[in-house]
Amino acid sequence: MEFEPHATSLEAKGDGYVIASLGEDSGYVPYTAFSAKKSFIDDNPQIIQAFTNALQKGMDYVQSHSPEEIAKIIAPQFEETNLDTLTAIVSRYHGQDTWKENLIFEEDSFTLLQDILYEAGELSERTPYEILVTTEFAKTASP
Repeated sequence: MEFEPHATSLEAKGDGYVIASLGEDSGYVPYTAFSAKKSFIDDNPQIIQAFTNALQKGMDYVQSHSPEEIAKIIAPQFEETNLDTLTAIVSRYHGQDTWKENLIFEEDSFTLLQDILYEAGELSERTPYEILVTTEFAKTASP
């Protein structure tokens, strides 16, 4: 198992092949999330909404631009990876429909994430979705 960009680099060199994507085969698992104390959310809803809006703007960008355009935009964050490799990675993600259209953390994804963490021995008990997740900001997000 390899993560990007190493997996695509191996493929480009002819030293290996990407034969399956864990993300594609496992179901939607949120790879990136942010958290805040309930007191901070209650006291600063405008900050949480602004941050969520900014994330939604990024989600909208990847939905409305080509893999080539996305690769050029993110290239400065991956200085060690050439543009062709980045484009191949983004094309793979685009073809797999990796990026959701919205930021709503669905309950089935939360359950899947807890299942993975529990089976890996990283989680000793499960927490109800309603206790840890709020979707109110994602539901009203606008770029």
